[in-house]
Amino acid sequence: MTMTTAEADKILAACFAPWILELGLAAEAVGEDRATLRLPWSDRLAREGGGLSGQALMAAADTATVVAVSAARGGYGPMTTVQQSTSFQRAVTGSDVLIEAVVTKLGRRMAFANVTMTEERSGEVAATASTVYALLG
Repeated sequence: MTMTTAEADKILAACFAPWILELGLAAEAVGEDRATLRLPWSDRLAREGGGLSGQALMAAADTATVVAVSAARGGYGPMTTVQQSTSFQRAVTGSDVLIEAVVTKLGRRMAFANVTMTEERSGEVAATASTVYALLG
């Protein structure tokens, strides 16, 4: 059974540190092997010059992967980031970002995903990431 966005939002509210919650991430869509979260624009997340900070994008990618892996597993279970590699392609200014994480391999102990971060206003890719997670439970 596919996880709902309401179930994904419950994972966001219950399983992340307060500073992640302050990003304002919300589930936009969830599939059998994927999750799309919205990172709302905030001046608080902008760096000097007005662009969205890379740290915010990386945290959002990491968080979206947890939701996507949870969807693929049929529910949340403990996991930890083993590796994340992020490539930034364009600055984001004044726009929400849609963070889509797609699980590419789900094993018994490890999960792998690719993440695409798209500026909502232009529809252009702002960054991509590849992630690896250890499944702990």
